[in-house]
Amino acid sequence: MPYSDALYSPYRKLTIISPEHSSNQASPETLTLALLGWVLGDGNRADRLLSLTGLTPDILRERLDDPGVLVAILEFLLAHEPDLVKAADDLHIEPDDIVSAHESLTRR
Repeated sequence: MPYSDALYSPYRKLTIISPEHSSNQASPETLTLALLGWVLGDGNRADRLLSLTGLTPDILRERLDDPGVLVAILEFLLAHEPDLVKAADDLHIEPDDIVSAHESLTRR
């Protein structure tokens, strides 16, 4: 079973709060969670995230408050410009907002 199937089951619910207005109002953590929701919305992209980062569905469920996990999610997007640009466009933010969130989380 692909990882994405394990993440999304018809019996589980996941709510991601997306910044609607300005990313300046969203904390780096909130922005990263919105981006994770975006990544997980596509099965192939979700599988690629898990494969390239070493994250697992259990880690994502249990450690979303861990800055290291959040940084891994952001670095996944920063390493692939097409996803970075598409995520920013879909979430109505600028790619630089994602870069800023990464910088903020890595300084902690």
